[in-house]
Amino acid sequence: KPLMEWVIKKLVELEVTKIVIVSNDKYYSAFRDWLDGYAHTIPIELYNDNTISNDDRLGQIGDIQFGVEQGKIDDDLIVVAGDNLFNFSLKPCYDFFKEKNAPVNALWDCKNISTAQQLGVGIIDDRNRMIEFQEKSPEPKATTVSLGIYLIPHKDLPLFKKYLVDGNNPDKMGFFMIWLMNNYSLYGYSYNEKWFDIGWHEALEQARKEFDG
Repeated sequence: KPLMEWVIKKLVELEVTKIVIVSNDKYYSAFRDWLDGYAHTIPIELYNDNTISNDDRLGQIGDIQFGVEQGKIDDDLIVVAGDNLFNFSLKPCYDFFKEKNAPVNALWDCKNISTAQQLGVGIIDDRNRMIEFQEKSPEPKATTVSLGIYLIPHKDLPLFKKYLVDGNNPDKMGFFMIWLMNNYSLYGYSYNEKWFDIGWHEALEQARKEFDG
């Protein structure tokens, strides 16, 4: 089963009004073939950012802004990284997000320093406010890693463009999280259920063995 279909299944539970997928040029046709054969109940829009290499890529924040503009998004936004695999509900995190009406980064305690070194690490206080974020640190201070799931209220959508216009690093959402935390407000919501980032081979093999779909 394609990874995207697991993600979409969880987004549909939130009754989202539409899904926007951004691909680079190399994989756009593969996504197009998949989408043409996928029976879906809500609108799914696929966009090609027309980049072909690491040298011209827009970066994660650049692609989010591209998706917002191309998809004409004018509502609350949930961003899910494409290498996510999980089977828990996003509803508790969404309810927390609606309560705070502020950006929220979903977190998970991987309990493993070597895994935390590969990912963004978020540290929250007793009110769930993000107080520190480390992007792929060789010496992470915690093992609560970012799930690559971000909820942004409608009022804060312009912050993506502001971040980019101000000349900040467009490549990793972790850099945007740090910027949000330092200049605005950012919360974390922690999950206990198993989650997999399949962005490297060892993690993909682990997911094949352990994912309960």
